[in-house]
Amino acid sequence: MSGFQLNAVPVLSRTTLDRAEDLRADEQALKEGWAQAKLLRMNRRGQVRIDNGTVVLEPALTLAPERTPEAVFLGVDDGTHLWAVRDNAIEGTLVDLRAYGTSLELDDFGLGLLATAIALLNWHDKAAYSAVDGTPTTSTNGGWSRTSETGHEDFPRTDPAVICLIHDGGDRVLLGRQNSWPEGLFSLLAGFVEAGESLERCVEREIKEEVGVDVTDIRYLGSQPWPFPRSLMLGFAAVADPEQPVAFHDGEIVEAYWFTRDEVRQALAAGAWGRKESDELVGTDRKLLLPGSISIARTIVESWAAAV
Repeated sequence: MSGFQLNAVPVLSRTTLDRAEDLRADEQALKEGWAQAKLLRMNRRGQVRIDNGTVVLEPALTLAPERTPEAVFLGVDDGTHLWAVRDNAIEGTLVDLRAYGTSLELDDFGLGLLATAIALLNWHDKAAYSAVDGTPTTSTNGGWSRTSETGHEDFPRTDPAVICLIHDGGDRVLLGRQNSWPEGLFSLLAGFVEAGESLERCVEREIKEEVGVDVTDIRYLGSQPWPFPRSLMLGFAAVADPEQPVAFHDGEIVEAYWFTRDEVRQALAAGAWGRKESDELVGTDRKLLLPGSISIARTIVESWAAAV
């Protein structure tokens, strides 16, 4: 069982968005494309308008007659330029990608559009000043960089984080629950990569810190962007001894248990944890709740559970 692989591409890695990198520095092309461009409005909570499973895009001209510095270029769709802007005044029925995930019934294009917009706008919100010289920065290259008054150019930051499925080499998997999560909701263990640290060493360290368990046979599975606010999740699997006592050293994980493959399969069959439109928790009467399908954790768990 230790050799299982992902049986599907993680949801946010399936994007079909044409990011059109070649246009970002072409100011004339961006200027000419504005008249026919489409605009995504997103508030600070990452919420947007969705209509019948489609992200609502407005004519860019509803923002301004010419492109504005706060708008960020996302790419193109059938020759039409796509932009996003932070707008805290948008009204109507708003939803966000993280809370509702694939229940939004967006296609791969729509999911990629939102993931890119969230990551870029989150970065711009906190990059008003240069980390090098402290001077104010302005948006450049269609929003894919910011340049300081002294000419230093900064680029969107992405923080690498590992996420690991720990199993016993057979039919048991170790899942943990953070203190802020609902009772019964368990997932894989994860953590950010530290400076000067390899991915494999990060897996070892994070798991030891969070549950006190030693792991071996660390294997890479796949990756997925996680723009909340700006991470890249790197998925792994590793083997541990169920007889080794679980210990919580850093306080992030409050409980962790070994579950059987049958228990995990039953939880998967019952559906993903999520939220209704009323924001009430779904599935809280179940013994084991698993992450929503938008996360790479779900894909990894499903792949392990399906292995025979």
